Amino acid sequence: MLAPIAWRVPPRRYGPWEQVVYDLTEALLDLGVEVVLYATCDAETRAPLRCTAAKPLWEDREVDWKVEEFLHIARAMEEAGEFDLVHNHYDFMPLYFTPFVKVPVLTTIHGFSSEKIKKVYRRYAALPHVHYVAISEADKDPGLPYLGVVHHGVDPRRFRVGEGGRHLLVLSRIHPDKGIREAVLFARKSRLPLKIAGPVQDEAYFQNEVAPLLGEGVEFLGPVDPETRQTLLDGAIALLHFVNFKEPFGLAPVEAMMSGVPVLARPLGALPETVRHGETGFLVRDWEEALEYLEAVRRLDRWAIRRYAEARFSRERMARDYLELYRKVVGA
Repeated sequence: MLAPIAWRVPPRRYGPWEQVVYDLTEALLDLGVEVVLYATCDAETRAPLRCTAAKPLWEDREVDWKVEEFLHIARAMEEAGEFDLVHNHYDFMPLYFTPFVKVPVLTTIHGFSSEKIKKVYRRYAALPHVHYVAISEADKDPGLPYLGVVHHGVDPRRFRVGEGGRHLLVLSRIHPDKGIREAVLFARKSRLPLKIAGPVQDEAYFQNEVAPLLGEGVEFLGPVDPETRQTLLDGAIALLHFVNFKEPFGLAPVEAMMSGVPVLARPLGALPETVRHGETGFLVRDWEEALEYLEAVRRLDRWAIRRYAEARFSRERMARDYLELYRKVVGA
């Protein structure tokens, strides 16, 4: 299992790809699958750990990112012959090594950072032992072959259903794509408190578009640890997810629903595959339309939302889906 090394596995505060790797690894172990994890040396896992980077790249100002990334990837690929399959979560870079590796390499495409990287995926798709998995139907590129689609899953045991009713919530990196300003405008108009948790990815956007609107019930908390995240979910009336791009798959809506929290979101990308309109939240054109559903969202059954999330987005379901694909690839 080849994890990214931008953040720790599992992440202390932020790291969605690393969280998926952690949950998948642990769930596969629960199913009796032998897994070796390639991650940073401070990773926490029950699997045997192999590493080259002492700590996550975002936590080490002294290292050269490219040097550490390729040392990490190269070690996994050099040792690939020990395994039945390499499951790559490190985007397109490990694909450069695939002509020199004989075992199957299955790559989960966690989204495309730009159109330019797609030519890498297209080039290596011709290799018979290279396979791609999409994380949603919405994120599939028509020019690529896919072995299947596997939605992310989380561990239901990490989440509890709270009473809600205290505040609106945003769990997201701070970037124009994520609709943070729109969430603040919604909160201001609804006259409800709003708590925003996540790392600032676009400093100019934060300073110019978000920071001036803070105060008067709108609070920015920065990235938070899992315990604080759960406390925020406990009191949430709804998760606001007014994204401005076709999101490949959002973990925050899944985590919210696992906590019984309804989701107000725009129906872009994978959101129609995750949020069930009228049952686990509402899909709206914009934040203004979301105001029309404010009372309805309070009436949704939080335990019904939790049951829906458990059935659709547990890490065990994710692991079983991947295990089925593994068997196809290795011929088991």
